[in-house]
Amino acid sequence: MVAVEDALKSDAVRAYLFRLVGEEGLDLIDKFPVEGEYSDEDLAESTGINLNSVRHTLYTLYGKRLAEYRRIKNSETGWLTYLWVLKFENLDATLSEEMDDILDILKAREDYELLNDFYICGKCGLRYTFDEAMARDFICINCDEKMDHFDNDLLAEALKRRVDAIKENLGKA
Repeated sequence: MVAVEDALKSDAVRAYLFRLVGEEGLDLIDKFPVEGEYSDEDLAESTGINLNSVRHTLYTLYGKRLAEYRRIKNSETGWLTYLWVLKFENLDATLSEEMDDILDILKAREDYELLNDFYICGKCGLRYTFDEAMARDFICINCDEKMDHFDNDLLAEALKRRVDAIKENLGKA
């Protein structure tokens, strides 16, 4: 089980959470009480963070299985109150899922780079596949300049290194 305060010691985890919920969200996580369940209103009041930001952060974390809530109904008013708790024991699984998604995207991009021959406009920098360039008689549609062959070996190799590194980190190498 990963304790919130232990997870927050990692720069990588903090960077991930910052990207996920922003500065105010990370501030809420830092100030979130360790024990117990808290309503969004109580969290906003105790942390000084805007209620809408608190709710946005909690729902974002909930969507990643990093927070849970329990709903209680006031028998007199019928109002629902959501009591929240952070659940960072799901952090490793959440990060692995995100890395799998990134791996799929990078692998598709790597395949695209390897399976295509490219041409580029020297003036505006637009890049075309061979088929696109041929259909335009190797003239850029944007600026009517002649296209030149584009050597994408460096890009394809960088993508391969990134894909291999992620696979190794995920134990899929």
